[in-house]
Amino acid sequence: MRVMVFFDLPTETTENRREYARFRRSLIKSGFIMMQESVYCRMLINQQAGQMVINTIRQNRPPHGIVQVMMITEKQFSKIEMITGSYQTEVLTGDERLVFI
Repeated sequence: MRVMVFFDLPTETTENRREYARFRRSLIKSGFIMMQESVYCRMLINQQAGQMVINTIRQNRPPHGIVQVMMITEKQFSKIEMITGSYQTEVLTGDERLVFI
């Protein structure tokens, strides 16, 4: 499973930029990796873990802007087609870095 987070947050004021940075840092601390600007992805073991991650995102959501979350399977994620640009090696493409405890 993967959880993808899409967000569009205002950055007009200093407070807006502070909230943007705080939200972005909370995603990175939660194990998300940037796929492209304002699109982050995290690999999960199952849907229950996904619900826990989504609850954490709800708790850290900024007061303004749009935050959207989508859970997809590995099969669906593997069908993402790169139309323009180059592949980023930071994005997990398999479970070789996933640690089971």
